[in-house]
Amino acid sequence: MAIFVTGGAGFIGSNFVLDWLAQSDEPVVNLDALTYAGNPENLASLEGDGRHVFVKGDIGDFDLVIDLLARHRPRALVHFAAESHVDRSIHGPEDFIQTNIVGSFRLLEAARAYWGGLTAGDREGFRFLQVSTDEVYGTLAADAPAFSETSRYEPNSPYSASKAASDHLVRAYRHTYGLPVLTTNCSNNYGPYQFPEKLIPLCMHHALAGQSLPLYGDGLHIRDWLYVGDHCSAIRRVLEAGTVGEVYNIGGWSEKTNREVVTTLCSILDELCPRNDGRAYAEQIVLVRDRPGHDRRYAIDASRIERELSWRPAETFATGLRRTVHWYLEHRQWLRNVTSGAYRHWLAQQYGGCACGCS
Repeated sequence: MAIFVTGGAGFIGSNFVLDWLAQSDEPVVNLDALTYAGNPENLASLEGDGRHVFVKGDIGDFDLVIDLLARHRPRALVHFAAESHVDRSIHGPEDFIQTNIVGSFRLLEAARAYWGGLTAGDREGFRFLQVSTDEVYGTLAADAPAFSETSRYEPNSPYSASKAASDHLVRAYRHTYGLPVLTTNCSNNYGPYQFPEKLIPLCMHHALAGQSLPLYGDGLHIRDWLYVGDHCSAIRRVLEAGTVGEVYNIGGWSEKTNREVVTTLCSILDELCPRNDGRAYAEQIVLVRDRPGHDRRYAIDASRIERELSWRPAETFATGLRRTVHWYLEHRQWLRNVTSGAYRHWLAQQYGGCACGCS
């Protein structure tokens, strides 16, 4: 038996693969196109491990996917592969349409064909797990209740709209064809191996380089923060015991403003890696022009997965962020390797003027 993972060289996908193989001998077939955020270095510890079969390829390549499914006969497909950064979707939405919508459609078609050819018992046990985001639900007022599994989809960016479309396709394949699907919608992830376009690794990279730490607008946008290891454990639990056709929201019960996140990170760095000049890292924080259509607040009500599947996050924001800062301090070469010239060019485009993120 094996599982099939898409996007398993990216941030969440690689953490999932590493955690899976740390706890199970069940092999993983890992398909990743290795775009800018898919990094084989994330999986370096698995080199020579026969339980990990890595294939460079696109989820939109129907013939490749159907061949891999036929050869490896997985009992489950866990779909992480996606273009996932809102800012990039604003500058170039077409990649998001192609990967998140067209790619997911072709993956579903391959999964449907494979599943349809299984024996009755194997068909019953097969699962297609769609890993999605809380951003499909839109934005929340400060006093509004957190997103639940029944919240209306109201995506506000090309990224979230493309993920919403993918979620709807997954639901339709269950309703129309009977494909045994599961969907998870998670809040903001953080932790090891996150590409430094996202807030926490971006600020880690800039802080250590003595550069500005950019915060959009007033810095008071609110997100629910989920440590990636907790997210991986929740996905394993949903795959194990989730009800076919259902949606499970996964959150960290940790709503924080972006300013709180960055000032807490700075305080940890002040303790673990003080600046040579003795000044506080928080002095590097700058406010930059807000991005278009910036959602004010996301929050996840994760009570269903706790009630039905007995899952809760093991990390608080304080413990998870400290673990994350430790990891980046201990893996500075990894951080240097991923901050290529192309990445610096994107930063200059996104934040204006210079690659340090200042306005």
